Amino acid sequence: MSTTVAAKYLAQILVAGTQVVGRAFARALKQEYAASQQAAQKAGGGKQGARRAAADTATGMSLQEAKQILHISEITDPKLTQSKYDHLFAVNEKAKGGSFYLQSKVVRAKERIDMEISKPEPKNKKEET
Repeated sequence: MSTTVAAKYLAQILVAGTQVVGRAFARALKQEYAASQQAAQKAGGGKQGARRAAADTATGMSLQEAKQILHISEITDPKLTQSKYDHLFAVNEKAKGGSFYLQSKVVRAKERIDMEISKPEPKNKKEET
């Protein structure tokens, strides 16, 4: 009889634990969704804001952070961006005593700026038949 009581208590503990973990997971998902919506709104709202938030997530950095890493204020001059990238990439080469971490940050910054520059073309609502 004591084994059935112990099994009953063990089952109750498992059910209660599963419920607690499930609620915590659902709460975390809701918070993450709300945070991503706020990030999209801060980035400009609408489809453009959502695109920027997706780009931030893909590269792991915001456009502002990428501009700070490459020491540029505007992304309108691709030659300046490339020259800053080339210089910082070369300076941080491991063979020259640089940091692989910083070099990878420079690469991610360039990728983020490239993503911003190469915006997808808007789709036409009317299709030609």
